[in-house]
Amino acid sequence: MTVRTAPPFRADHVGSLLRPPELLRAREDRTQGRISAADLRRVEDQAIRKIVKMQEGVGLRSATDGEFRRASWHMDFIYQIGGIEKTAGNIAVRFRNEQGVIEFTPAALHVAEKLRLDRTIFGEDFAFLKSVTTNTPKLTIPSPSMVHYRGGRAAIDEKIYPDLDSFYRDLAAVYAREIAELAKLGCTYLQLDDTSLAYLNDPSQREYIASQGGDAEHQHEIYIRLINEAIANKPAGMTICTHSCRGNFRSSWAASGGYDYVAEAVFGRLGVDGFFLEYDDARSGTFEPLRFVPKGKVVVLGLVTTKRGALEKKDDLKRRIEQATRYVPLEQLCLSGQCGFSSTVEGNAITADEQKAKLELIVETAREVWG
Repeated sequence: MTVRTAPPFRADHVGSLLRPPELLRAREDRTQGRISAADLRRVEDQAIRKIVKMQEGVGLRSATDGEFRRASWHMDFIYQIGGIEKTAGNIAVRFRNEQGVIEFTPAALHVAEKLRLDRTIFGEDFAFLKSVTTNTPKLTIPSPSMVHYRGGRAAIDEKIYPDLDSFYRDLAAVYAREIAELAKLGCTYLQLDDTSLAYLNDPSQREYIASQGGDAEHQHEIYIRLINEAIANKPAGMTICTHSCRGNFRSSWAASGGYDYVAEAVFGRLGVDGFFLEYDDARSGTFEPLRFVPKGKVVVLGLVTTKRGALEKKDDLKRRIEQATRYVPLEQLCLSGQCGFSSTVEGNAITADEQKAKLELIVETAREVWG
């Protein structure tokens, strides 16, 4: 079995990591006006240096900044797109766990002007990450589809965009420019986080799209075209992957169902290099939809849950990888956690030691499976 010299790597992870207590305190101090933005950034810098060393120490070959400078994996990016503003009210996203229902309520968004890129979003953050790691620095940003999914037609001013085709065209152009600028900074590993493509396997989520005025039966195909247009001029030497899961907020989820509904279109037509997929429990469905993955594409199996601290058994992970090879050759597979450990600043119900043990398990298992 050949060693992968380009990402995604045999042992990888989705991106977000638990915020340490000193960073959470600094964020609160900044919110209360007790410290300056520069003070907060210094605390972030130090926390990122430490978390990068942890990733290097457990044997990972990629490194992220843990999304330590963000409150949310996607909204912090979306609000920085020119033409999008926060508006009164909240977006209510319902998440479920074994105990019941909780809500994630970021500020609502409104597309009030033509979309544009005013600056390279997260550009300074990536440059810092690149300067403090010997691993391949990986940047995670929300997929362009999330800009639409978080508001739908109602969030887009009809005087600015009387039809959605022009909105999608401008949105793709913003992302294309962002990706080109990131490449200039030396980004060779980019992940587009996209819950929408996995959510749309759930009939209740398709009902949600219909309630927003979207095309519930074909929305995933619209998003595939959007993403493909955004990455059509992918810079040479850059690997672009998507990550698809069914929600991750304080150890809770938002959707259920296998990848069956979107699999043929997503795996067959989405022009990315690899797919990070949630596969940590029965809620994620079977491996059968992987039969649509073409040669040359990489599937990163998210078999290790980030929602609970209990450590998986290595033999169970190996058995599940073997089951996946019925549909995708082992050469095209990698291993990761099913999602990030802290998609929002609150984090999942798991400790830092448990997080590290999960990453060590991923590395050890990958080494034994792929060599």
